[in-house]
Amino acid sequence: MNLSADQISAAVAESVAVIRAGWVERPRAAIILGTGLGSLAQHIEIEAEWSYRDLPHFVRSTADGHRGRLLAGRLAGVPLIAMDGRFHAYEGYSASQITFPVRVLAALGAEFLIVSNASGGMNPLLRSGDILLIDDHVNLMGPCVGQVFNLPVPAGQVENLPYGRPLYDPRLLSLAERLAAEEHIPIRRGTYVAMLGPNYETRAEYRWLHTLGDVVGMSTVPEVLVAHELGLPVVAFSMVTNVFRTEDVQPTTSEEVVSAAANAEPQLRRLVTRLLTSDFTGRGQVF
Repeated sequence: MNLSADQISAAVAESVAVIRAGWVERPRAAIILGTGLGSLAQHIEIEAEWSYRDLPHFVRSTADGHRGRLLAGRLAGVPLIAMDGRFHAYEGYSASQITFPVRVLAALGAEFLIVSNASGGMNPLLRSGDILLIDDHVNLMGPCVGQVFNLPVPAGQVENLPYGRPLYDPRLLSLAERLAAEEHIPIRRGTYVAMLGPNYETRAEYRWLHTLGDVVGMSTVPEVLVAHELGLPVVAFSMVTNVFRTEDVQPTTSEEVVSAAANAEPQLRRLVTRLLTSDFTGRGQVF
């Protein structure tokens, strides 16, 4: 999908119309259920759902643990819209295709976006099952801003990301930390390093990446960039499924990552539920 800004707006409106035909609520929040939070879908009181293949301009999710459907309903009585599975660059999709659903979620009126993912830990203080609250990222995925936003860059001009405000909302970061403390859920802040994938890192790559951030994964950054462009506040959680040790390198499989995330998911689900039911000043609204 390589569309102009007007064409993107028309495509978003087309998808929104299909969703609104089956669900008219305004969602308080939108959630991207990555590998670290996929089972939360079982706890949503679903009022409407769509396979991605039935939504205009959505592509299919092919990664392990990603069911590929959009859910509308309630969690703890709060209206929300949730992506049960996301798209990745390693599936062969463009940055525009990966981030198109974020535009739809924003157009549906969501006041903030909750993003989850699974990651490999590089900080030696982390353990499998830990929750990392992402407060910054390093983008090593390759797509530039023009590819994500479909904006041409004049010849000879260097692209500058619109970093006038933090990518990860400071209010949501503080709120998540406070709620985690109240729930006695161990949590720490850190930097997420995004790689293209789908391969896991070599020993040498881990040693290098360890100098850049706390965890490494293959998603999230394109979605956060577009949310930032749209003025949609973001809070992002990374479920640490394995931790790299230079002295004891073990092979990692996608099955092990999904299993580790599922075992640790209940704490993150509890924290997300608290976020949904807590006061937060989003885009002009107070809950």
